[in-house]
Amino acid sequence: MQLTSGKHNFGDLDGQTVTFVEKNVTRERADFLKQLLEHNNIPVIVQEIPGATEDVPTTYSVATPDLVFNPVIYVYQRRLRTPDGRKVTPAYWRQQTEDTKPEYWEFQD
Repeated sequence: MQLTSGKHNFGDLDGQTVTFVEKNVTRERADFLKQLLEHNNIPVIVQEIPGATEDVPTTYSVATPDLVFNPVIYVYQRRLRTPDGRKVTPAYWRQQTEDTKPEYWEFQD
């Protein structure tokens, strides 16, 4: 889920109801989200989505069985922490910067 939509994205992965954090992301993005969320004690499930052909790259879905988790709320209410203890900002979540001081209005989507 991008931070531009507050809609809660539910679904089913292998018979388990989950909240989708983001869909169709790269491996690097999936690894970043998994590390960040697990550091904040949020369980994470990463599912590989193979490309339809050789030309289409493999993408990943990042989900959590925590049905209350909503990335928009957690990021904008500053509930998440980086591995070194700083509060996660929207720019940090989007991987636009490592700096957690800029405010959301200083970056554009």
